[in-house]
Amino acid sequence: MESKLLRRLERAYVLLIFAFLYVPIAIIVIYSFNATKSNVVFSGITFDWYTALFNDDDVITALINSLTIAAISTAISAVIGTVGAIGLQRQKFKGKGAMDLLIYIPIVIPEIIMGISLLVFFSALQMDFGILTLVLAHTTFCIPFVLINVKSRLAGFDMSVEEAAMDLGASKFTVFRTITIPLIFPAIISGAMLAFALSLDDVIINFFVSGPESTTLPIKIFSMLRFGLSPEINALCTIMLLATFVVLILSQVTKLKKKKIE
Repeated sequence: MESKLLRRLERAYVLLIFAFLYVPIAIIVIYSFNATKSNVVFSGITFDWYTALFNDDDVITALINSLTIAAISTAISAVIGTVGAIGLQRQKFKGKGAMDLLIYIPIVIPEIIMGISLLVFFSALQMDFGILTLVLAHTTFCIPFVLINVKSRLAGFDMSVEEAAMDLGASKFTVFRTITIPLIFPAIISGAMLAFALSLDDVIINFFVSGPESTTLPIKIFSMLRFGLSPEINALCTIMLLATFVVLILSQVTKLKKKKIE
């Protein structure tokens, strides 16, 4: 009897956690179809807010800016982070321990401090604030996420595989291209996906280093919220959620296909 009660309490606890996480998201999706601007009373279904969203040039421009910045900074971070992880994991030099600790600084320091420091740095270089400064700033705080993921994967890497390939006549570059990269590729992808997500939704650093013509989507949404929660924002959030679910579903389908092939 006590075990049944305990199981019911565990299920109720899990349901409450999922409700706490996903009910607010469901409310956003539902009210994106609300016929009125009210986010309290649901008065009917309409697609007018989606039409208004796609006709809002400022929002579309901000979305394109955010995707462009996230894509470029993620690509650069993936390359630098991967090379840096391999170098730090395999090379021995003085100050390596201090270097390992310095990697975590962009992650642990408050974003407002990093935003101010980047603002001062770019101002000292007399750079015009815009897409370039945003890409440089995002790359700065995205590199550690890729580097740490790849470095963790390399910690359990079997070096004998590379040594066997070189014994068979493969060059170092061939070993790196055909063995090392494929084996650490999941870590590179996971780090890059994390970097892309962090870049896409950053607000504080964007606020300090963006220019008047380089408004990103989070800054645009933040400015819209000052005048009240518009159903356009709900529609935009719903579309982004749908895109996220599509990516997750495709990744799971790909994994299942790989397992069947194996």
